[in-house]
Amino acid sequence: MLAYVADEAASGHGGRCRVSVFAGGSISIADDGRGTDTRRDPSGRFVKKPVLSSKDIRFFDSPQAQSLPDEHPRRGMSVVAALSEWLVHVNRRESGSWSQRYEHGVPVTDLVQIADDETTGTTVHFQPDRRLLDPQIDLGEIRRLASAWEDLNVETRDLRG
Repeated sequence: MLAYVADEAASGHGGRCRVSVFAGGSISIADDGRGTDTRRDPSGRFVKKPVLSSKDIRFFDSPQAQSLPDEHPRRGMSVVAALSEWLVHVNRRESGSWSQRYEHGVPVTDLVQIADDETTGTTVHFQPDRRLLDPQIDLGEIRRLASAWEDLNVETRDLRG
């Protein structure tokens, strides 16, 4: 998830994000970028890029996929969604704000318009599936890995109690 925030920062949009780990093991990543691309379709409904429910063709199964700071190949946000029990994506853009929930990578709600707070950015809050991933989160390791992206400023919060 931080790779997308770093992309936004490198392109001159945003650059700050907060990684929070909650009691129960859920994680949220909130940034100050432009928000996920959301527009009106020909019938007037708001739609966003399907980055959480479909493979990112720039990275997935590509031998040229960039390596992440942990040396794993970049695959895309859909992998995080697929490896999570649930994920809530909140998107704030100049044109409005929306939220959508996913379970194991599948959207279970429509894109819902929410109250606008006059900010922009994206928040992704997810619960890693404990059957698939180690639930131990090391915030020091997250800070160390995030330091590989020079345009990115990461704040971490441990709210596990």
